[in-house]
Amino acid sequence: MNGTHSATLTIAPIRIIDVSVTDDTLSVDSEDGRTIAIPIGWYPRLAYGAPAERGNFQISGAGYGIHWPDLDEDVGVEGILLGKKSSESQASFERWLKRRQMAQKSNQS
Repeated sequence: MNGTHSATLTIAPIRIIDVSVTDDTLSVDSEDGRTIAIPIGWYPRLAYGAPAERGNFQISGAGYGIHWPDLDEDVGVEGILLGKKSSESQASFERWLKRRQMAQKSNQS
């Protein structure tokens, strides 16, 4: 054989058609019939969210992402397919958690 053979892996994004979140799992149904389940712990904001907050999502970006407005969380199809966990830094998450706790306290007053 002459030359070098190379293979290029191209991941064609799938579109999300439905989402469900439990206390343990984020499940994404795709237009091609697959369901992908991800541990909710990969996305700390979802893990700390109340069921009503986790249930309030929007499929965004023409089906290539999910947005949770109550939690200020976004998850993209590419990250789901590649098995990427949240890339939010611990410091950023702690700031978010502190703001969340302060807001909850002021709502109870």
